[in-house]
Amino acid sequence: MKITVHAVGRMKAGPEKQLADRYFERFAKSGPAVGLEFAGIVEIAEGRAQTVNERRREEGQKLQTHLQPGTALVLLDERGKNLSSEDFAGRIGSLRDGGRKALVIAIGGADGHDQSLRDLADLTVSLGALTWPHQLVRIMLGEQLYRAATILSGHPYHRP
Repeated sequence: MKITVHAVGRMKAGPEKQLADRYFERFAKSGPAVGLEFAGIVEIAEGRAQTVNERRREEGQKLQTHLQPGTALVLLDERGKNLSSEDFAGRIGSLRDGGRKALVIAIGGADGHDQSLRDLADLTVSLGALTWPHQLVRIMLGEQLYRAATILSGHPYHRP
């Protein structure tokens, strides 16, 4: 299953980008052994509309253009389910085992995700009740994808 990260906003060069890239590279190397292929990160510019709802709709429409039929969609959102790493890995494994060929994990803009995306999403996940800067969300997502691959392969990186 090909996994793409879709992010609103661009990540500038610096230590945060280096750390995020390190985890995504680890995932790219370890994922194929368990049927997970890292297809990269798609960055889109933040919406320019004047209202929150218009910005969400604009950003959501850009994401929807990247969704092919049958692609699973996971949204990262503070109102989502708070999963353990094992549960997150299990959900990804279930999508893969259920025949999904592609998965898009979406990091929304500062205003969150549009309702149209929520209606399409297979899963909405929270990284906790705290609000995180987008740079840290990318790092945490990269690490959790790498961790998911190690959990699915039985590698000892994850120690519950």
